[in-house]
Amino acid sequence: MKILILGGTEEARLLAAHLVKMGHEVTTSLAGRTSDPLLPVGSTRVGGFGGGDGLGNYVLQEHFDRMIDATHPYAAEIKKHAVRAAELAGLRLVRLTRPAWNEPQYAFWKHVANSEEAAAALPRGARALLTVGHADLETYLARTDCSFVVRSIEPPSRNLPVNATALVSRPPYFFNGEFTLLQEQGITHLICKNSGGAQTEAKLQAALRLRLPVFMIARPQLPPAHEVPTVGQAIAALKLG
Repeated sequence: MKILILGGTEEARLLAAHLVKMGHEVTTSLAGRTSDPLLPVGSTRVGGFGGGDGLGNYVLQEHFDRMIDATHPYAAEIKKHAVRAAELAGLRLVRLTRPAWNEPQYAFWKHVANSEEAAAALPRGARALLTVGHADLETYLARTDCSFVVRSIEPPSRNLPVNATALVSRPPYFFNGEFTLLQEQGITHLICKNSGGAQTEAKLQAALRLRLPVFMIARPQLPPAHEVPTVGQAIAALKLG
């Protein structure tokens, strides 16, 4: 079968590898926001589609038999477009979404709805590790009474002000490294999204050991789709037999 994966995640790469091994023709679509992405097996397509209708037309024109959304849990726009595209193309959409992290006992998590709420909740003089990407960076940098370490896969598109330091790196991360980073940088707060998965969970373990507050930004609300938490369940849900 001809299968389109909306990808960019570790789960999408694993899914593509399994499906190609099973003999299917797989194309993975990447948003193109990372200059040196980790590429999956099979074919790849980079760039947008022009909204849900554009994606739906692409699916119809290329005669895909199945479509699966394996994008990042916070990629709300493309997830909404995928729902619209599936409706237009008459395909059942399978959404592969890794489970969110669970708050450990005795952790200092503050659950917030968005970056604005997280930035506003920081106390004066805080030094925060930001692991939220670039989209809402200005919201945090406006807090000139706080300082930030901005960690991301891609460098920020602008020069950071004196109250912020860029740290460019790619997961996976491990406990010892995260523990050392938090200590050496004098981090007092961690701000992150509840992305789930093992590759970036070590920062939460390190914050827990150091008794640091974690501002956890909630996942976006999405239109309904057939959602599964694992690659194996995604393959089963595609009903390829």
